[in-house]
Amino acid sequence: MKTNKRKLLTLTALFYLIIILGGCSYASGSHSYGGTVSEEPESQSDSPKASSYGDLLDVKMDPDIPSQLKDYCSFRVSFNKENHTPNWSAWTLTAADLQENVGRYNKFWTDDDIIGCANTKDYTHSGYDRGHLCPAADNKLNAERMKSCFTMANICPQDGQLNSHAWKTLETKERKWAKNIGDLVIVAGPLYTSADKQRIGETGVRVPSAFFKVIIAPYRNEPMGIGFIYPNMYSPGDMYIYAMTIDEVEKQTGYDFFYNLPDDIEDNIEAQQPKQWRKHDQR
Repeated sequence: MKTNKRKLLTLTALFYLIIILGGCSYASGSHSYGGTVSEEPESQSDSPKASSYGDLLDVKMDPDIPSQLKDYCSFRVSFNKENHTPNWSAWTLTAADLQENVGRYNKFWTDDDIIGCANTKDYTHSGYDRGHLCPAADNKLNAERMKSCFTMANICPQDGQLNSHAWKTLETKERKWAKNIGDLVIVAGPLYTSADKQRIGETGVRVPSAFFKVIIAPYRNEPMGIGFIYPNMYSPGDMYIYAMTIDEVEKQTGYDFFYNLPDDIEDNIEAQQPKQWRKHDQR
């Protein structure tokens, strides 16, 4: 009888553990905000729609670029141990993701699984913000997603004027696009040149001179794509001043985005001019 009770308690505990961990719904197979470290990323989503083109979060890079991949709850990171910043973060954004169930977490944490991951103190009195790539406001669906995006593996030194103005404006626009246009796939990261020598903190976090972002809406009848590059400084004016084709961002970064798309769709959306997106701004 005692044995049966123990078995029942064990099964009940496992049941609730599964429910609790299920708050992290990213389909990489990782169900805690710590995520999963891997050399090769797992599939981005279980849904037929999201998987119909294969893994759209994967990015082809020069193999000589240091890269440690990790899937968190709602995004993937390629981390560069020499720069102590991500090469990029990639995520999907849907209207369903934008439910505001939790508040901002505001506690940055070092991921010990990530080689070279910075400490939040590296940024203290540095003159730079802890700039999210995958933003906190995209992760209010549940607490696990919110906590995960505050890993320092998702953070770059960002000028405060860029972070709180133009970059924030673009992030807000993305959420409107996810509601008005459809599901988005987004990749963002720092841009370094050989002249970028500045480093901050005891870890020596390298400061980029610019940031890029590429966004696609691949599941529309007429798929869309747009790219942006912002200098890491106050960037005034219309956001479309900084907009360009994804092809141009690929030239600047050397990365190959969305290569799992069929060639005709990839070629089309990566060559599209930004004006297609402007008509959705007033909705």
